[in-house]
Amino acid sequence: MPEFSPPASAPPRLIGAPIPRVEDGRLLSGRGRYVADHARPRMLHLAFARSPHPHALIRRIDTTTAHAVPGVIACVTGEELARDVRPLVAESRMKDYKATRWPALAVERTRFAGEAVAAVLAADRYSAEDGVDALAVDWAPLPAIGDARQAMAEAAGLVHEEAGTNVLLTRTFAQGDVDAAFADAPVVVGDRFRFHRHAPVALENRACLAEFEPASGRLTVWSSTQVPGMLRDALAELLAMPAHLIHVIAPDVGGGFGLKSAIYPEEIALAALARRLGQPVKWVGDRREDLLASTQSWDEEIEAELALDRDGRIRGLRARVVCDVGAYSIYPWTASIEAIQVISFLPGPYRVPHYRGQAFGVATHKAPLGPYRGVGRPVSTFVTETLVDRAARRLGLDPAEIRRRNFIRPEELPYRSPSGVVWDSGSFAESLETACARIGYEGLRAEQARRRARGERRWLGIGIASYVELTGIGSAIPASPGADISTGVEGATLRIDQSGTVTASFGLASHGQGHETTLAQVVADELGVKLADVRVVHGDTAQGPVGSGTYASRSAVLGGGAAILAARALREKTLTIAAHLLEAAPADLEIAEGAIGVKGSPERQITLRAVARAAYAGLRRLPKGMEPGLEATRFYDPYFGTASSATHIAVVAVDPDIAVVSVLRYAVVEDGGRIINPLIAEGQVIGGVAQGVGAALLEEVVYDGDGQLLTGSLMDYLVPTAVEVPSIDVLHLDRPSPSTLGGFKGIGEGGTIGAPAAIANAVADALAPLGAEVRELPITQERLFQLLTAVRARGGEPA
Repeated sequence: MPEFSPPASAPPRLIGAPIPRVEDGRLLSGRGRYVADHARPRMLHLAFARSPHPHALIRRIDTTTAHAVPGVIACVTGEELARDVRPLVAESRMKDYKATRWPALAVERTRFAGEAVAAVLAADRYSAEDGVDALAVDWAPLPAIGDARQAMAEAAGLVHEEAGTNVLLTRTFAQGDVDAAFADAPVVVGDRFRFHRHAPVALENRACLAEFEPASGRLTVWSSTQVPGMLRDALAELLAMPAHLIHVIAPDVGGGFGLKSAIYPEEIALAALARRLGQPVKWVGDRREDLLASTQSWDEEIEAELALDRDGRIRGLRARVVCDVGAYSIYPWTASIEAIQVISFLPGPYRVPHYRGQAFGVATHKAPLGPYRGVGRPVSTFVTETLVDRAARRLGLDPAEIRRRNFIRPEELPYRSPSGVVWDSGSFAESLETACARIGYEGLRAEQARRRARGERRWLGIGIASYVELTGIGSAIPASPGADISTGVEGATLRIDQSGTVTASFGLASHGQGHETTLAQVVADELGVKLADVRVVHGDTAQGPVGSGTYASRSAVLGGGAAILAARALREKTLTIAAHLLEAAPADLEIAEGAIGVKGSPERQITLRAVARAAYAGLRRLPKGMEPGLEATRFYDPYFGTASSATHIAVVAVDPDIAVVSVLRYAVVEDGGRIINPLIAEGQVIGGVAQGVGAALLEEVVYDGDGQLLTGSLMDYLVPTAVEVPSIDVLHLDRPSPSTLGGFKGIGEGGTIGAPAAIANAVADALAPLGAEVRELPITQERLFQLLTAVRARGGEPA
């Protein structure tokens, strides 16, 4: 049973209950319905011809041979499709930002290996793939830029000539006089860190099905997207169609992790082709396409320094971040989404009086960079937590103690960070102390000392990582800095039908979070009905209120807040009608388990079904002046958002003889606000930590110097298995947010934020007697071998 530490007052009846996910019965029995499971009459299958070159001119595309393939119905090039649809252009309010034009199919040139240049449509997928193989393209390969530093050089060619530079964005956050803070600092630690490129690898690859009805002019799109509302709005703009004629459905979606929160050219192309041909068009990407052409993440080089007093208190932090954003600025988040998040969150949960963070987003001939679980914060946490540990070693302090001395104190909350982010709350010291107690930190340190004294060849390392993140972001700031989009509001529509059951509709779109359970818990609690009487509808722009989707740890905060507001409105009307029928005052009534009664008079009771029947029977059954029906729609904007925080502790063993890191134990103590469902919350944290293990030790997208992908399959791109992921001890501190309805906070990304830093610090701790440092992630076997070889070369450890 998952554990959580309860707040001072008991939570409501269903909120806080570890209820098994109601959607799992469908999904685990094979009754889930993904895009690949959908079919329409007269449906065509599509395959994309993709560029084999990172950078090339398209001299000519000869479709004659493709048309000759049996089963092929049509072959469309970028030049032809450009007449029907506009390119994706991610706008931003950021000063000096350079937008890029990303066409549905490449026109004239391609800018990364894997960019789609033509679409072949056929009666079946096999024929479509054969048509792609038969397509004849006359290429003129051009020099490619495969490195951000190279792209910033004055003599470098341009990825987008119209931009006039490869630096698509720059941003600086500053507070105080950081140079003065460093000038006379007794202790300065710093390094050049590297966090390599990463692929999200969702279980379900991207997929899309589009159908256009010429008679009505209506377009229906089924997509494995996290953001059906955003996709509908983008299609309306790019296809020049009224939004009310576009219906986007995100059915069951097999994972997203940020990968599916971007709008892709493939989705736009399918919609345009369905309209052009008057037939449904379906595309289901394969794993190679996913690794080649879906957005990737991270890929940053960070030069950072931390200045401290002799007692270990932080004086200043400065950093310069260069982020390789790939070939295009993604829609709608823009190329700013990663780099600027890094400098926004580098100060972490610490008091940093002087700070300067500079970020550069640089275009190269690689797949575009996009959001991935944690967005920038795994990188910022790795850098800052590594510097804090190095400072502890320099000063002879325990890693836990140096954090205690620098954490933001409870009495300082709300606290404005040097980058301008406001932390409304945070259990920084509590999470550290609790994590240390749960994992037996002092005993581990003693065991480590004994092993070192015995000269054991399997080195024990203990790593701590503490972080804070902004979740449930409202309208005060966009989820992606500077992006010209609205991400701060979500709605909920609740309807009680004549049978007394409840339908709750949202603009959110679940891709594994358990919305059908958690949001039903919120609604049922507020209305006073049984959980089984609540059905949650999501991911459908025709059924829910206006909303954008699920991303940025926002669903519990915004969706839950909107549900509370709508449920309260519906509850008030329900009690008013019941009071009229029972000839009582609304204040004298209570509702529970779908029954409404007069307090203290159990014989005076009425069912919710009876109230609902009265609500729909017309004015004769209702209080004077009341509108019939039982339905409410409310929208919620938390404005600033709310802070979630945690401490992770990893215990690793490093075997120097074979250069292998094994994660032995792992503990997480997280302040995730009021926990709606501890079972689901625990699953979110464990899944995030598993992905963090991959980021720390295994997963790396590798390109050669010319921009060719070398990790194009899961034989080359390694994801963690059950062997690499340890048992994870999770404790939720149920500390309600002071800023949000329901006290909810977001927890969907935290596991991935803390894990890379905790594991990196554990490995560095194991290597500390050798004087070796970790500055690059992932710590692959090859990198560890090279590090140990370098240590041996200087006589630090016997061969």
